[in-house]
Parts: sequence; structure tokens; C-alpha cells
Amino acid sequence: MAHRIRYTMSQEPLSSKLGGVIEIDEAYIGGKIRRHVSQAVKPRQRQQDATQPLKNKASVFSVLQRGGRVQSQHVERVTAENLKPIVQQMVAEDAHVMTDRSTVLAGALMGRKHGQVNHTAGEYVRREDGVVITTNTIEGYFATLKRGINGVYHHVGKQHLHRYLSEFDFRYNSRKEKDGDRTLLAIKGVGGKRLMLRDSQRTN
Repeated sequence: MAHRIRYTMSQEPLSSKLGGVIEIDEAYIGGKIRRHVSQAVKPRQRQQDATQPLKNKASVFSVLQRGGRVQSQHVERVTAENLKPIVQQMVAEDAHVMTDRSTVLAGALMGRKHGQVNHTAGEYVRREDGVVITTNTIEGYFATLKRGINGVYHHVGKQHLHRYLSEFDFRYNSRKEKDGDRTLLAIKGVGGKRLMLRDSQRTN
């Protein structure tokens, strides 16, 4: 039932591309692998390989229009090749895109105006030609997403992650609505949607 409710919250394809100031970023959802790698090596045995920090996590890519809406999706791998079609479909060619220093994100923008902040150097916001260069808005969205999943649901399987992203995108996009109006928006989303049990168990 909960997945059916989340399905009603899923967004229809954008009627037009997002313009203005756009913040894009990726986040990784999931717990850390608790595996102790012993420093002691027995004779005739090699030391265990260190566990990759993102091995147990699912990657989420989000596009957020500053002052507007957000759309998120689960991607198997965060590469410029995978992100290019998403950016092409969702972001207007004349948009001003904000990212961190990720070369992957920069490689997916295909010539769009681009502002970057260097988090590794302690830079999180600056002004450039009267425009605030920052990714704080989308970082705030990711903070809400992670707190919701970790604090409420505790665990989300990768095959169901897209349903939870629909829920948290809906929450963010209706943030200015009153509770009653938000409920009506969710009910209106029921039209033309029917989620069968066999479909709820598939990946999107």
C-alpha cells in the first residue's frame, strides 16, 4: 500500500526543460559495510583488500531548479555518459548550472553555462557577476532525503529506491502547500495509475 501511495506521487515527464539557475549533484544512499580488515597477515596468505567505500551504496542523481522543483533518479553508475541524456532531457540549454568540482558532472553539461564551488578547499558559496554560486540548496534536499531514509525507513532496497525518491521529490515540490492542498495533489496523481504487486517488485 505504501508503494502504491508513492507511485501516485511520481512525477509526470516535464512539459518543458528546467531553466534559470539549476543545481545538480549526486548522493549515495545506503549503510557502510562493517568489515574489519586485519593488519596481521598469516604465512602464505596475502592481506585482504580494503572494501570500496561506495560498494554498498546506491547512487542518486538530482536536478533542482533554484526556487522551483527537484527531480531525482537512481542511476547504476555516476558517469558523464550516463548523466548526459538526463541533463539533455531536463535542463534548458540556456540554464546556468551549479555543481561542485566533480569532473563527471562537468562532463555531462554539454556546453551549458557552468558555475562551480570547490568543497575540498572549504568553499561553499561565492558571488560571481551578481549570481550566487552554490550547491547548498540541493545539498539541503539530500540531507532531508538521507535523514528520512535513515531515520524513518532505516533500509531501502535498490529495487524500490525510485519509489522513495518519488515520495521525497513530491514532499520537496509541494513544500509551499498547506497539508490539505498537498493531500489533494497526491490524490489527483492517482488518475491513470495502477500498481500491481508484480510491478512493485520490479526495478524502474
